[in-house]
Amino acid sequence: MERVLANRKYIIIGFFALIGFFFLVRLFYVQILVDKYILSANNNVLRYMTQYPARGLIFDRFGKLLVYNEAAYDLMVIPRQVKKPDTAALCELIGIDKQEFIRRLEKARNYSPYRPSIFEAQITRENYGYLEEKLFRFPGFFVQLRTLRKYTYSVAAHTLGYIGEAGPDLIAKNSYYKSGDYIGISGIEKSYEEVLRGKKGMKIRVFDVLNRDKGSFREGKYDTTSVAGIDLFSSMDADLQLYGEQLMTNKKGSIVAIEPSTGEILCIVSSPSYDPNLLVGNIRKKNYTLLLQDTVFNPLFNRALMASYPPGSTFKLVDALIGQQEGVLTPETRYSCPGGFPIGNGKVVACHAHPSPLDLAGGIQISCNTYFCRVFKSIMDNKSYVNTRAAFEHWRKLALSFGFGKKLGIDIPNELNGNIPTAAYYDKYHGKNRWRAMTIISLGIGQGEIGITPVQLANLACLIANKGWFYTPHIIRAIGRKDSLNQAFMTKKIVSVDASYFDVVIEGMANVVTAGTARGAQIDSITVCGKTGTAQNPHGKNHSIFIAFAPRENPRIAISVVCENAGFGATWAAPIASLMIEKYLKRKVTRKDLEERMINGNLINGKVPGNEREQRDILQD
Repeated sequence: MERVLANRKYIIIGFFALIGFFFLVRLFYVQILVDKYILSANNNVLRYMTQYPARGLIFDRFGKLLVYNEAAYDLMVIPRQVKKPDTAALCELIGIDKQEFIRRLEKARNYSPYRPSIFEAQITRENYGYLEEKLFRFPGFFVQLRTLRKYTYSVAAHTLGYIGEAGPDLIAKNSYYKSGDYIGISGIEKSYEEVLRGKKGMKIRVFDVLNRDKGSFREGKYDTTSVAGIDLFSSMDADLQLYGEQLMTNKKGSIVAIEPSTGEILCIVSSPSYDPNLLVGNIRKKNYTLLLQDTVFNPLFNRALMASYPPGSTFKLVDALIGQQEGVLTPETRYSCPGGFPIGNGKVVACHAHPSPLDLAGGIQISCNTYFCRVFKSIMDNKSYVNTRAAFEHWRKLALSFGFGKKLGIDIPNELNGNIPTAAYYDKYHGKNRWRAMTIISLGIGQGEIGITPVQLANLACLIANKGWFYTPHIIRAIGRKDSLNQAFMTKKIVSVDASYFDVVIEGMANVVTAGTARGAQIDSITVCGKTGTAQNPHGKNHSIFIAFAPRENPRIAISVVCENAGFGATWAAPIASLMIEKYLKRKVTRKDLEERMINGNLINGKVPGNEREQRDILQD
């Protein structure tokens, strides 16, 4: 019995000795081998300073710098270290009042009494120098280096976009971002955020109780280096973009120009716009609020991607192609025009005076409403389908292949769909099987329920120039020095219309400019193929629309221009498009009288210089 008790005693002693040994090993590991526990123990004297990388630069297609970085500084605060600050002096330095100081300090304390957070964001270099001299008077405050985005040219605000502080919802979803981090909010800055942002680093500095920097912790053993963001090379032509914005001064509308062979966007103008530098630094919030409150001009609204218009007569090109594909139209098909197309009950789709009858190329050249009402009716009455509804659904399927009624998928955020109405819509509106071709005849001339965005209109010009295919329009042509683009931008989209049907349409478009509704768009030594459109607007004067591409052979530019409330397509949109084409292809403009009239034309306030010179000899569409 005694022997058993003795053995048990040794077992208990051994057990406690083993536990003691494990505690000693763990204590040695924690205190000697693992510095992270030392960091936690000394958190009150260590400062973890995020090293923010420089965002990638953005260049135009010719290597001109569009967006770059400039040094800026964030005033940081660690609430627990703030001891009886000279509130009035600090408020004066950064331009706030005492109540705002208390609010910000309380917000920082709620975030963390021990960790730094932003007290005043994006202080410029000029203001930083003055602040730095006096910062020693404010324990608990320090300055952290950041960068601001700057813009070489005051153009393309909607396309380039801007950056802002990451919100709490985003931070909760994405562990990369912390409070005070900046992120792309719109434009290229948003689309290519993960490429542009780079990778954050971290430096750990030791500070004494008097807030004096004593150097790197453990000689920088735990520091990490930031990695700069990758540069982007855009397809934008900065000179063309600037010229387009000049032409659209005091006008509402847009210009979109695309290189047909690649889908690269050459310029994308939305007017009215704003200087992108207004949304940089600590003035951003104030200026953004002012821009947002401007409900008259809506400068933040990207008309090129978000506005949807009836395409007017530009859509006749689509029906010309679909009619041929469906076998109800040929280049030789001729229709007479008695001055309009009767639709019953004494109502008529009006048309202007012109020679009659016309073949297909002539119908496009003259933009005859009667001709294309007949074309659309023949598509809807096609005996290959059991009824109008079936014919319409096939017409709609072909129209969708042109890139209408859905997002094209460009690399700029906030693109909208536009609209190609559905059969279900007409069933609901008119009753099932109670509508016919004459009910929806306005679709034949690009009116009614059709809505197309300006970028979709420019893409229409592209696919006609290419005789039936297009690349998804995109604004970035290279990421870094490599052509590492999304594969979607390098895949041809084929329209559901045979390539052979495009020749007569292109012939008609060439005649539009040489002898039709857009003779004012002619350019010496360059064959321009175009189509005017006048979109009916129930809220005011009609919209002026023009699409075109040039030259006719091996086209290098396709373009759409929309001038809201500007009347005929030939009066404003066509001349502006023609000047843009000349600027891009010749790199200079020689028609100075036309240029001056377009730039000085004020369509917002109704002051239109040279109104008496409005191309009276041109057939207006």
